[in-house]
Amino acid sequence: MTERTPIIFCDFDGTITTKDNIIAIMKEFAPPKWEPIKDDILAQRVSIKEGVGRMFDLLDTSKKQEIISFVQQSTIRDGFADFVAHTNKEDIPLHIVSGGIDFFVQPMLESYELNGNIYCNGSDFSGDTIRITWPHACDDQCDNDCGCCKPSILRTYPKNDYYRIVIGDSITDLEAAKLADHVFVCGDFLEEKCKELRLPYTRFADFRTVIHALNTLGVTS
Repeated sequence: MTERTPIIFCDFDGTITTKDNIIAIMKEFAPPKWEPIKDDILAQRVSIKEGVGRMFDLLDTSKKQEIISFVQQSTIRDGFADFVAHTNKEDIPLHIVSGGIDFFVQPMLESYELNGNIYCNGSDFSGDTIRITWPHACDDQCDNDCGCCKPSILRTYPKNDYYRIVIGDSITDLEAAKLADHVFVCGDFLEEKCKELRLPYTRFADFRTVIHALNTLGVTS
């Protein structure tokens, strides 16, 4: 067992859900000009905060209920309920750190008894288009303009005291992964970056694989 306190930071879109909800929303409701913005985010030509803000600004607030109903159809990844139960049994904090938006992240997690907090971006439907708000901004050690700044959240749990585990799939998880003791990966982008940067990682498609790996790593028993 690790002498430091285990703590888990898990992404939502494309990780807890099988598909990225922001991308799914854009494909369903946004005009075609959302795609170049997405490409700029992935190529790191614009920040996540700027790009996500610009994409949601393409969506009319009159479609709020239609968008919410659409997102509620998203599939939760196999084994997630078992994973939540395992972290509760082992008394390991499980924080959800998401570049997603409150109006779909929070309702989809309501039925799970999480032993941790939900960190995500906010939303404002008071105007003509959806405005994204940023309650978890970058600290003074991050200049990536993350939106929901995952590495800033991790830094509130010092490495000397905590064994930090990051679970994710894509670019919004990259900076947090660089700070992690171990990374669980379910997407090609993050796996390639872990290989490139030689970060310790485990590939998974089912959260029960994560449970087994935590036992193997000595994080849980």
